[in-house]
Amino acid sequence: MIPARLGATRLPRKPLRLLAGVPLVIRVWERVRDLGVVERCVIATDHPEVASAAHAAGAECVLTAEHHPSGTDRVAEVVGRAEFKGFDVVLNVQGDEPFVAAAALQGALQMVTERGFPLGTAAVRASPAILAEPSVVKVVCADDGRALYFSRAAIPYLRDAAEAALHRAAVRQHVGVYAFTRAALADWVALPPHPLERIERLEQLRPLAAGMAMGVALIDTPPEGSIDTEGDLERANRRWPDLIERRP
Repeated sequence: MIPARLGATRLPRKPLRLLAGVPLVIRVWERVRDLGVVERCVIATDHPEVASAAHAAGAECVLTAEHHPSGTDRVAEVVGRAEFKGFDVVLNVQGDEPFVAAAALQGALQMVTERGFPLGTAAVRASPAILAEPSVVKVVCADDGRALYFSRAAIPYLRDAAEAALHRAAVRQHVGVYAFTRAALADWVALPPHPLERIERLEQLRPLAAGMAMGVALIDTPPEGSIDTEGDLERANRRWPDLIERRP
């Protein structure tokens, strides 16, 4: 499922903005489809304009209610429909990630299908430089791969310079894909939005705060970054040929 809300604020009409001449949400759908990781790829949107663009491109698309507090809530509405009852595991790919790596999708799914977590996601080792960037989401994990916390803040925080080597090895950048069992997805969206989720604007903090286990697959493919602003879109358009050619 690719949730796509038309009413973005930082990048107005984001799903329909053009990346190399094609609406952004269609570029994401093309990427997921071409990777061949999933059986079925569906766009879930709140707006007929997005649905029209999806259908024109040959993508499967479902219209949802307008007011969902998160993309996961939008995904859950679609998954609850009769035509999707046969799927036991669901993957949520953000609608602004046209360069998402196959390893991220596979890793998130493996956390659920092979490791037994009800929820799965992915992260990559990163430079401590990301700790100063609130737009980059960080994650810290337990020894078994379970997420302990996600934040826009600097986690883990380096208190003693003598531990700089340990600190460098522990910095993880979250990659925004999520896998769920059907039951875990239902449990997630049955929870009210949590204060931590609202404070950080990170929907994954809702199930974590409720005690749900989320496995984090550590992958080697650095993320190219989501497209959240006009600057992000301009850079992606300039770099499109190079990015798409080398994206594993």
